[in-house]
Amino acid sequence: MLKHARGFTLIELTVVLLIVVLGFAVIGTNIASGNQSAQLKAITRDLASALRYARGQALISHQEVAVEINLAENIYQLSNRDKVYHFSDEIDVTLVIAQDEFKDDDTGQLRFYADGSSSGGRITLEWGELVNKIDVNWLSGKVAIGQDE
Repeated sequence: MLKHARGFTLIELTVVLLIVVLGFAVIGTNIASGNQSAQLKAITRDLASALRYARGQALISHQEVAVEINLAENIYQLSNRDKVYHFSDEIDVTLVIAQDEFKDDDTGQLRFYADGSSSGGRITLEWGELVNKIDVNWLSGKVAIGQDE
């Protein structure tokens, strides 16, 4: 008597492998497109945290603290710290502040005062179709994040 061999043919294994590869390709594409949104949100949260930190430092130290943003180089820095923070080069940064707060065409700053108030303004971060905004209230110094898509 002949025993029937059990198993899969090479064609069946190839078809299953092809389906698995296509599935991973679709998942990878979806993850990559969501990655841009996640990165922009993270950068927005980091900048908002720096602004809140500056406000807190101004309240604690009773001295003015500024967050300086260089639009040409896509960097920002707190006036009481040496560390420089970078945005991705793919992100377009727009700064809406009082004219007096611009040092030159490329560098502006948001100031926080000892009483908690600020110079106020809006920072817009754009990456392709994704847009995040950070508003700083001039009276209260409160920092709020908003999104447009």
